[in-house]
Amino acid sequence: MSVGTEANDPSWYGVRCIFRHGPLEVYEERITLWTAQSFDEAIERSEAEAAEYCEGLDDVEYVRIAQAYRFDGIPGEGAEVFSLMRESTLQPAEYVSQFFATGDERIG
Repeated sequence: MSVGTEANDPSWYGVRCIFRHGPLEVYEERITLWTAQSFDEAIERSEAEAAEYCEGLDDVEYVRIAQAYRFDGIPGEGAEVFSLMRESTLQPAEYVSQFFATGDERIG
């Protein structure tokens, strides 16, 4: 997923990749930061890192989804590094229960 327009100068990108930890039956979402010339380059670099990440862990696979977000400036305190918008008619509590607070999350 791409948001915004691409520029000639390098920009910072937050890229979210999804992993499955097989025996644990757990999915992990990781957001990594990259400087790149384009969404495609940021995703390519992130996917290369995802492969390296999996090599160091037993029974972990990258599920081949990468979503990128470009932002301007230099990351600092409070900088937004990723944003994803999803259309939904659900009410807020139902939306959170459906996508974020299902009770199956591992936090910490």
